[in-house]
Amino acid sequence: MLTCEICGEEIMLEEDMKTHLLLSHLENDMHCPLCSLSGVSYDELCFHISSAHPEKQPRVQDQAHFPSTSGCSAETSTGVTVTKKPQTPESCLAGDSCDTAGEATPTHACSVTTDSMRPKQNSTIQSEGSSTGETALITSTLTTQIPKTRQKSVGHCNENSNGIKSEQSKAKQKRLSFPRKEELLSCPMCALVCSSSFILQEHVELHLQEQHSAEGEKRFECPLCSVVCSDGFSLQEHVELHLDNRAAVNSAERLGSDLKLARQLQQEEEQRRRQKEAWQEREEFKKLQRQFGVDGRGGYCRQMERTMERAVARGLITPAEFHCKRAEMMESLASGIDDGRTRTQGVVRALSEYYQTECRDSVHVWLSADTDHFCSSAGDKGWGCGYRNLQMLLSSLHRIDAYAPFLQEKTVPSIPRVQSMIEKAWKEGLDPHGASHFNQRLQGTRAWIGATEIYVLLTSLGISARIIDFHQPTGPGDTHTRLFDWVKQYFQYSRSSGLIPRLIHTSLPPLYLQHQGHSRSIVGLEQRKNGSLCLLLLDPGSSASDTRKLLSKGTVSTAVHHIRKFPGSLRHKQYQVVAVQGMLSAEEKQISTLNSRTLCAERIP
Repeated sequence: MLTCEICGEEIMLEEDMKTHLLLSHLENDMHCPLCSLSGVSYDELCFHISSAHPEKQPRVQDQAHFPSTSGCSAETSTGVTVTKKPQTPESCLAGDSCDTAGEATPTHACSVTTDSMRPKQNSTIQSEGSSTGETALITSTLTTQIPKTRQKSVGHCNENSNGIKSEQSKAKQKRLSFPRKEELLSCPMCALVCSSSFILQEHVELHLQEQHSAEGEKRFECPLCSVVCSDGFSLQEHVELHLDNRAAVNSAERLGSDLKLARQLQQEEEQRRRQKEAWQEREEFKKLQRQFGVDGRGGYCRQMERTMERAVARGLITPAEFHCKRAEMMESLASGIDDGRTRTQGVVRALSEYYQTECRDSVHVWLSADTDHFCSSAGDKGWGCGYRNLQMLLSSLHRIDAYAPFLQEKTVPSIPRVQSMIEKAWKEGLDPHGASHFNQRLQGTRAWIGATEIYVLLTSLGISARIIDFHQPTGPGDTHTRLFDWVKQYFQYSRSSGLIPRLIHTSLPPLYLQHQGHSRSIVGLEQRKNGSLCLLLLDPGSSASDTRKLLSKGTVSTAVHHIRKFPGSLRHKQYQVVAVQGMLSAEEKQISTLNSRTLCAERIP
């Protein structure tokens, strides 16, 4: 039983011991001084250094961790120890020649010595002049360095057994000889070249172990945040969540942007609509101002002047006539008395004569007290109907004994004078709501007046009046039959019971009739043979020439046809009537003034 002095392993045969020493201790002792590579042959180590560490090759080969060769030398045929500079492993393997024999270096030398006690042994190194053989010997010597431990092992074996010693010498000579070139195997994962498949397999397994450990330690870090996942699938799901969230955020931002744009468009549209409505409201207000004469274009005087100026421009009147008429107008306005240019007297008397002599289709006719007709002039055309109807009413009151003594004005006032009288009534506290509608001002304007302003003026004069509002139609075809019935009762009220004559000429003042946009005066009522009723109306819109036709017997029948109004002719939705019914005492006037703060009309029905 043989025991290895290096590792203590027991081996039965000498051949097995040789193989053990060669494989387990001689080849595996070579290792790279620059990395952890070990367990390879010298050729493999040299190739590894030249390929894996080319930048450190000269210094590494000088300081390579090779085993010491003391006690093991090669002897030349002359018995001289030959020391040569070490060549690079590539040059040695390629068969490059070393330095000439006899050149010895003091440091970093590789000593190759043969046995000097046997001068007759066949020399391994040739003569000095044969550089080729010398190079081969030096190269083989460099490739067969033996560690000290292994030298001891070999020496120990020689001492114990002569057979082992001889075999050891043979193995040593085999190692000193140039090795047989074997087929080299390269690593598929790096540049390493191995001499055997067993070593290559172990080397590749190391690669695989490192790769598995690297994969085990691989970190799957999210590129969008600091989250680290355990595998690629989890990372993919995590990144998809990021993308979904970002898509949701983008969708929300897009939705918010669309909503913001929609709100902005809606606001712009709403602003345009409001601007349009405001513009329409301003235009309508201006239209109403022009319609009611409060647009600041001037009143009666200014309109009269412009009318005369246009007449001069058209050549209808001369400039001299213009100045004469203007002076007369200013004088009349200063006096406050109507100039009478639009006044037609005796109209009711003419109607009375007509119904007595000519009209045979009527059963009964009721007429008011004598009333003058006032038509519109150039100064109030388009807006003065209310003032003209008031003049008609005042002209009738001046002829009635029950009212004339109490009227301070003995004449019919002009339109500017009527405006000032209404303003005075407002200042007394009558109808404050209506006064605010006109901004407490009528003079110098073309403002329309209606039933409430007539009521206010009459109350301020001490005359009792009432407003009757027929606010909706009461007959077939949207007619106001109740209005006609009420007028009939008004004229019949003053007469006692008994036989009713065909013509009743009463002492009642005319009625003021107001509807949308216009007003007229009711001076009579006619009842036909078929029972129908018709009103006799004096219209300020009728010219003085047309009204004077009532005074002529030849034209009276035609003129009466124009003032007759049957229920079918009154188709407006609402009518208001102002009726005078006596004088007011001081206390009654005060009560009426207080009641006018919330002025209410009598509604029928």
